[in-house]
Amino acid sequence: MLETSGRLLKLLSLLQARRDWPGGTLAERLGVSPRTVRRDVDRLRELGYPVRATKGPDGGYRLGAGAELPPLLFDADQAVAVAVALQTATTSVDGIEEAALRALATVRQVMPARLRHRVDALQVTSVRRTEDRPRVDAEVLLTVGAAVRAREVLRFDYRDVVRRCEPHHVVMWGGRWYLVGWDTDRGDWRTYRVDRMTPRTPNGPRFTPRELPAPDVATYIGERFSAESTVTACRGTAVLHAPAEYVTPWVRHTDLVEPLGADRCRLTMSSWSWVGLAAGMGMFDVPLEIEGPPELRAAATRLAQRYTAG
Repeated sequence: MLETSGRLLKLLSLLQARRDWPGGTLAERLGVSPRTVRRDVDRLRELGYPVRATKGPDGGYRLGAGAELPPLLFDADQAVAVAVALQTATTSVDGIEEAALRALATVRQVMPARLRHRVDALQVTSVRRTEDRPRVDAEVLLTVGAAVRAREVLRFDYRDVVRRCEPHHVVMWGGRWYLVGWDTDRGDWRTYRVDRMTPRTPNGPRFTPRELPAPDVATYIGERFSAESTVTACRGTAVLHAPAEYVTPWVRHTDLVEPLGADRCRLTMSSWSWVGLAAGMGMFDVPLEIEGPPELRAAATRLAQRYTAG
């Protein structure tokens, strides 16, 4: 009996994880015969789960949705995963605090007593670092995610500039949310901070997804940020006598441009050396005042002396 109950739980878990399952594949995953799978499906139906048969060469099954669906079943590991996810979700997403608590309470109510005790024992206090871990708005995150799923060109304001990109993946890295996409104006792959995005509606046309310049998105993000960390050891700030919209298109997404009025902005940049950083800030050909750090001021002085020598 215990073996049958455990198999039913695993079968239900598989049906919840994927839309359609061929009967032969389910039998292989469960280590039983197709006939046993059919009997187990009948047992689930008797319990009230709307498992529907699907057509195909081997036939298959699909778990239907509806108001009559009984409470979901969780194994111990799934219960812990749900509890941790709901208790920590609010550290990076705004506007879901109450919903996350209500969801955790709802899930807890439908769990068996042994799993409720396990979840209750796992009380997590999430503390976010506001100075370097900004949170994203839940609606913005949903809008971006929907565009990824629909494969529609996304238009959004980013550092006071309108961007257009083919969104491919939403990624969380180092406590921040990022969008990986193909920038249609720049003709290149870009990574955008979601907390700095303000989506515009409606979305653009549908597109055929391009292949990432990496085996998968995890590799792409890892290589991108690893490469940036090796060339951004020096970081400094200067005030440029130029409007922010003049400067923004020419800086990396890791740099920051802050408007200070109609004709001035504050630029925070990174580079592989202080001299390289000083040269980078001078490329805009406008008057500037270096705010710091002292290493950047010293490098700018050496660079000026080098240019005026002899």
